[in-house]
Amino acid sequence: MSVIPIKDVVREKYGAAALRVAAGQGNACCGGAAFDGQCDPITTDLYSAEQADQIPDAAMRASLGCGNPTALAELSPGETVLDLGSGGGIDVLLSARRVGPTGFAYGLDMTDEMLALAEENRAKSGLTNVRFLKGDIEHIPLPDASVDVIISNCVINLAADKDRVLREAFRVLKPGGRFAVSDVVVTGEVPEAIRRSMELWVGCIAGALQDTQYQEALDRAGFEDIDIEPTRVYSVEDARAFLTAEGLDAAALATAVDGSFMSAFIRALKPAERTGAGA
Repeated sequence: MSVIPIKDVVREKYGAAALRVAAGQGNACCGGAAFDGQCDPITTDLYSAEQADQIPDAAMRASLGCGNPTALAELSPGETVLDLGSGGGIDVLLSARRVGPTGFAYGLDMTDEMLALAEENRAKSGLTNVRFLKGDIEHIPLPDASVDVIISNCVINLAADKDRVLREAFRVLKPGGRFAVSDVVVTGEVPEAIRRSMELWVGCIAGALQDTQYQEALDRAGFEDIDIEPTRVYSVEDARAFLTAEGLDAAALATAVDGSFMSAFIRALKPAERTGAGA
């Protein structure tokens, strides 16, 4: 029995999600499986009405994120921002507006359909300080020390080699640069079968790290001032319809699930260059 690499599975599912949005078939949701007609509480109500007014509707409908890094990251005019796994471009376009005409926003995605949708959204937005790049987040096609801020929205959890992703993020950040991403994390020990089902619900296809593992991986990559701030904590009630459809007893899983899965805002810094004696 052959095992399909997770990268290929992610590309297929997110490509299909982009095509649904491009065809006007509603929101992307998580791989297209919505329960009770909604994707809540994962992908809805993440962006304010003011932010929604700043970007094309298709960018909003293509969002498959679990947070809003643009609302939490401190972006300043003139900065260069990179979004890892930029999808339909929502966070790239919002970032481009915040850094202004003297700044720049890159989006990196490996899915042709999402890149095509992102380019359409860029054209509709009228923004010129934006560029979408094709590639995967384990091999970022940008030079060393070229980016002020890295953002990402529920994508790093999908990577097969998270250590490599974080090393690449560290490489392209300038000294003193900021890592500011939304992602799914797990707290405590959760039985593997339950974890797999919950991850499918939370992240479409997921390999979420425990919060302590995330901290350790960032530390190994060279980051400092690491902080993980929960933004949404998921309960068994949130996932009841999905778990039931998977043939699982949601009530029986409550103890193992409640409070163990969350979206979080993860911050870290690349150390600034030291000068003078002892540098």
